[in-house]
Amino acid sequence: MTSAAPDNSRNRADALPKSWNPGEVEADLYEGWVAAGYFGADATSGKPAYSIVLPPPNVTGTLHMGHALDHTLMDTLTRRKRMQGYEVLWLPGMDHAGIATQTVVEKQLAADGKTKEDFGRELFIEKVWDWKRESGGAIQWQMRALGDGVDWSRDRFTMDEGLSRAVRTIFKRMYDAGLIYRAERLVNWSPVLKTGISDLEVDYKDVEGELVSLRYGSLDDNEPHVVVATTRVETMLGDTAVAVHPDDPRYAAMIGTTVYHPITGHQIPIIADDYVDPEFGTGAVKITPAHDPNDFEMGLRHNLPMPTIMDEGGRITGTGTEFDGMDRFEARVKVRERLAAEGRVVAEKRPYVHSVGHSERSGEPIEPRLSMQWWVKVESLAKAAGDAVRDGDVKIHPAGQEPRWFDWVDNMHDWCISRQLWWGHRIPIWYGPEGEIVCLGPDEEAPEGWVQDPDVLDTWFSSGLWPFSTMGWPEATPELAKFYPTSVLVTGYDILFFWVARMMMFGMFVSDDPALTTGKGGQKQVPFEDVFLHGLIRDQHGKKMSKSRGNGIDPLDWINSYGADALRFTLARGAQPGGDLSVGEPHALASRSFVTKLFNATKFALMNGARSGELPPRETLTDTDRWIVDRLDEVRAEVDTAFDAYEFGKACEALYHFAWDELCDWYLELSKVQFAESDARAESTAVVLGTVLDAVLRLLHPVIPFVTETLWKALTGGESVVVAPWPAASGVATDTVAAQRVADTQRLITEIRRFRSDQGLADKQKVKATLVGLDEAGLGAFAGSVANLARLTEPGDDFATTAEVQVRLSGATVTVQLDTSGAIDLDAERRRLEKDLAVAQKDLDTTTAKLGNEAFLAKAPQHVVDKITGRRDVAAAEVARIGARLAELSGK
Repeated sequence: MTSAAPDNSRNRADALPKSWNPGEVEADLYEGWVAAGYFGADATSGKPAYSIVLPPPNVTGTLHMGHALDHTLMDTLTRRKRMQGYEVLWLPGMDHAGIATQTVVEKQLAADGKTKEDFGRELFIEKVWDWKRESGGAIQWQMRALGDGVDWSRDRFTMDEGLSRAVRTIFKRMYDAGLIYRAERLVNWSPVLKTGISDLEVDYKDVEGELVSLRYGSLDDNEPHVVVATTRVETMLGDTAVAVHPDDPRYAAMIGTTVYHPITGHQIPIIADDYVDPEFGTGAVKITPAHDPNDFEMGLRHNLPMPTIMDEGGRITGTGTEFDGMDRFEARVKVRERLAAEGRVVAEKRPYVHSVGHSERSGEPIEPRLSMQWWVKVESLAKAAGDAVRDGDVKIHPAGQEPRWFDWVDNMHDWCISRQLWWGHRIPIWYGPEGEIVCLGPDEEAPEGWVQDPDVLDTWFSSGLWPFSTMGWPEATPELAKFYPTSVLVTGYDILFFWVARMMMFGMFVSDDPALTTGKGGQKQVPFEDVFLHGLIRDQHGKKMSKSRGNGIDPLDWINSYGADALRFTLARGAQPGGDLSVGEPHALASRSFVTKLFNATKFALMNGARSGELPPRETLTDTDRWIVDRLDEVRAEVDTAFDAYEFGKACEALYHFAWDELCDWYLELSKVQFAESDARAESTAVVLGTVLDAVLRLLHPVIPFVTETLWKALTGGESVVVAPWPAASGVATDTVAAQRVADTQRLITEIRRFRSDQGLADKQKVKATLVGLDEAGLGAFAGSVANLARLTEPGDDFATTAEVQVRLSGATVTVQLDTSGAIDLDAERRRLEKDLAVAQKDLDTTTAKLGNEAFLAKAPQHVVDKITGRRDVAAAEVARIGARLAELSGK
């Protein structure tokens, strides 16, 4: 092939490795980007701002597929915005993960036969910090392996001094505003961790238990008695009532009376409450207000006593019975045995499968338990969070998630923010010797002799401040002035109600803080302008990934096997707003093949002199050149629209099919003929190919940064695609004539290839042929390309037509006459023609029937009738043509 390209593109092709091996280059490329400062954000820049704060992973964590998806999408957004000329801040950080981290360190101590109490609070916390410095943050190097373009100079940790100051500041403001209070309420209690835990830290599992029906009151059927059913027999030790539905006629006479408690000996009231389902069991339920959330609410409504019958470790206590001191599960058996011996177990259903909440961290069933805790009064905060979305200040993507958001924030319960741990933000409340209580801000000190509350704050409290605490709040900083509110929050829809709601509530609470409104015209600020909610990752069969199923995928395994680009493209290609995505090995293999295809195509282009530059005058370009340039323009617009709408899957699909199907499979092949023509044509083709490749690599870079960096630098000689400009619209109108000619050429070549395949001809086997009607179809200039791609050769003097293919194109029908000289499979050709005849006959029958339907002709517009008439005529001609060809073959 000839190329008059004067540059050193061939030398750059030689500089590329023989094949793409991501493991050999990715780490060095990433560290080079960091060293060059490409990911650093300048708060003094005059560029428009774009900012994302990384949802802080737990310091104990590792990168799982959910993280990999989150990070891929955020990196895609920030890399694109950086190329579009924005000053981009992607701020990283980690969460101190109170329960998870304390559990890790306590397990290490336990291995040495020690407990945290052996060291005391201060020394234990020092040990946690030591662990954090030595072992924590493994996820950081995994983020580097994935290619995260974060500003590492701004890395934050929720226990940092600055973030701790923010926590104490907002706690005091909310306490002084009456939004934080202390009260005895029911919480999810972990007897192993000995702390209350959040709803998000509770896993519900179906377990096999037993449903036991117990008789309260007299054993004499003629005396007052009632039967209740329970799966937690031991909690009857804390029963303070039996409840029935007010309209249940079976118990109408008993409402307001009392019934004998078979173990404590107390008389407990029978109350009426609409919550009771008269159709479940006997229609009567035992009420244990201190150990069941529904019972607790009934206890409040009916002013019932609420005795706590279990200690922090889940042992029975304070009941005055022989069961005191027993573990709750031991007591469950012993209580049932005693009641059975007394004839009070009416029925037992075993196994009885029911849903039981388990502690995510320690694994044991949680115990609903009444305890004194600190709470946030959420009513006004939740309303503000809801109004921010209703008023359009915050947009949720997809919009279909908005009803779930409103349903949550409009019905939110007060939030328990205290945890009985040592690791975390200590609650800034001090108690005086005379019972005084004071909340102290970060610059205030407690009087001598005062004692600080021992509890720490829920991790969600500090992470809820993340969008602004990480930028220096409560101080007024250049970062807040430049980058707050953040541009978008990217997270899974599964934590919409937990973390997102917390951030919205805190953000709206401080929305008029001068530190946040500086430089923003004084208006109130939301924490982020967009919330993009992606779905959950499932395996290739649509199953949710979990340890118990054994179907989880370690993203680092995929990075090691297929490269970070392949992992990222797989995740981004499957990501749609709000929709779950299924991934498996076949998806990773397909993505790796795409990366390899891109690498090989670019190397081929460089070997043929391809280079990026100013395109030759439009009128000098071939139809093929104009088509690919115009398609690039259309795809660029499609990609921009998709990315702007957070439709990552659509953007990736458009780029995949353009790069693979149109650029590699068609333009590269069609360009081979142009490269073989004159030096001028080869020169022009080299620039078109190089320029299109340049743009494609830039469009793909946000999703697959490593291979595009390598190829783009080889193609352009530029510094880095990371800081290259995002492709802009050409402003040139699409050449529809050129597009149609290329489409016709593709169809013609495809039909010839189909014929060859049907005949079992080898791919490389050339066949003598003549093309009749090519000029009439406007494809005279494509004769060489058709011959080259369809493996056709010039006919000789001895040419004899042994097979014929007719292809209807937009402008005319092209007949391909072939001389297979014995290579053709006549039986296969008959089968092919018979299949085509069946299709044409079906179309003829359908159109003839329609045109023979008087009712249809009376109602159909004339242009519809004309169109169907044209289809009938074409079908009739095809039936005649194919029939004649079959008759001809029958004579051979």
